[in-house]
Amino acid sequence: MARTAANGNLKPNLNHNGTKCEDIKINGYHNRREKNGPGTGVASRQHRQESFEQAPMYVAVMTYLGFGIVTLFGYFRDFLRAVGIEKCHLAQEREEQKDFVPLYQDFENFYTRNLYMRVRDNWNRPVCSLPGPVFDLMERVSDDYNWTFRLTGKTIHNAINMGSYNYLGFAENNTDFLKTVADKLCQYGVGVCSTRQEIGNLGIHEELEQLVASFLRVESSMIFGMGFATNSMNIPALVGKGCLILSDEVNHTSLILGARLSGATIRVFKHNNMHSLEKMLSEAVCSGQPRTHRPWKKILIMVEGIYSMEGSVVRLPEIIALKKKYKAYLYLDEAHSIGAVGQTGRGVTELFNVNPADVDVMMGTFTKSFGAAGGYIAGKKELVDYLRSHSHSAVYASAMSPPVTEQIIRAMKCIMGNNGSTEGIRRIRQLAENTRYFRARLKEMGFIIYGNDDSPVVPILLYMPGKVVAFAREMLERKIGVVVVGFPATPISEARARFCLSAAHTRAMLNQVLHHLNEVGDGLCLKFSRLKYSSCPDLHEETDSELGS
Repeated sequence: MARTAANGNLKPNLNHNGTKCEDIKINGYHNRREKNGPGTGVASRQHRQESFEQAPMYVAVMTYLGFGIVTLFGYFRDFLRAVGIEKCHLAQEREEQKDFVPLYQDFENFYTRNLYMRVRDNWNRPVCSLPGPVFDLMERVSDDYNWTFRLTGKTIHNAINMGSYNYLGFAENNTDFLKTVADKLCQYGVGVCSTRQEIGNLGIHEELEQLVASFLRVESSMIFGMGFATNSMNIPALVGKGCLILSDEVNHTSLILGARLSGATIRVFKHNNMHSLEKMLSEAVCSGQPRTHRPWKKILIMVEGIYSMEGSVVRLPEIIALKKKYKAYLYLDEAHSIGAVGQTGRGVTELFNVNPADVDVMMGTFTKSFGAAGGYIAGKKELVDYLRSHSHSAVYASAMSPPVTEQIIRAMKCIMGNNGSTEGIRRIRQLAENTRYFRARLKEMGFIIYGNDDSPVVPILLYMPGKVVAFAREMLERKIGVVVVGFPATPISEARARFCLSAAHTRAMLNQVLHHLNEVGDGLCLKFSRLKYSSCPDLHEETDSELGS
């Protein structure tokens, strides 16, 4: 359970700004503190390292015990269903097909009907408004223990939205901001009804691709209508049989699916662990392919900029150094980091001040920081030209919707300042300050949180299955919408609530959320941290008006 990204020694050292730092290790937890220097801006926090605190042993014991009790009750309820005392609502094999290979895998079906159904009301809640900093939810109830739901006709108004990936607040309905999007909707309509290789290639598609390449400071880029497919359909075009993929153990499902579809050999290294990665690279170069020992055709390292479940940031400079040392290729998924980190929102390459040309394949999505849909692949012109004719997503998928394209152009120009305003930079700074403030206050309260200080993805560890359910329901009662995540999306002993910060969140909203978190944390005994943090007056006294100046 205990993990740390700090693999160096623990001597005081100097960061790139000359700020004195010291690494402190407490209970398996590495915490880096800056001393005697101003460095409080985004640039000075580039090299802060994420921390993963180990929970007390009793928490792990109680977590496994909780799952064990629920599993026992599950088997008991299955017995009641088998003898006809309790009705089973899930799909089952027909009587005449009992001897066939089962369609429904046994444990997956068991987990769904006996564990997931108990807590199903905490997911898939219907939203009936814009997913901005506050949103409206449709109230629903269940009369059969979450097997089915019915709407009551009531609405939960103005709940604070702490779950959407609206990092820069571009999921908005301001008519002044959206005028160009409305104009493109009137001009082109909603859909293109063709692939770009046929008659679906519009001028605004090419304009966006040029803008993305300029924003990322690379030679060329290509856009796709679906973010998930940007990974899953392009990776098979880049690698295949005889190639090796080295994938971080907590990579997103789209990366995993793309790797599996490619037919390449896949090996998984420990999360953000450079020793594990270098060991695999060394073995791959020295030993080659299994049995034949021929050299691998390609070795592709796949990582994310910000990991969506951990809140951690990729150790990009070290990975680039290893990539160059062993002559491998690097695939960087910036779905959560593009727009969200870096002084001007250009992602982890800017955060760590590395040359974008050192990343062979830069991938990102428009679904988060840009408040739209779709994704992109960027890099050298030869790479993009190759994908235009070999990527399934490029050849067979419908082109990106014109109003969506214009929304991305509008947001990107705002971030770059091409529209003549400083609104984009203001939002980037506001997100950075909101992130720093929220994380610092949670640590002071005693919650165990994962991830990097620069990451707007903030996981709060809840561990026990019963506490996960109670936490989500308590927060909704207080009109705060949160996302809770458990097994199998996370390790069985590390269930969590995932908060996503936004530039649209005001200080008053965050204080309200923190107030309720403090109460719920005390009521449910969720403050597992054994570390003590001193309060930071500069964080508490800062106001939104000061941040914008």
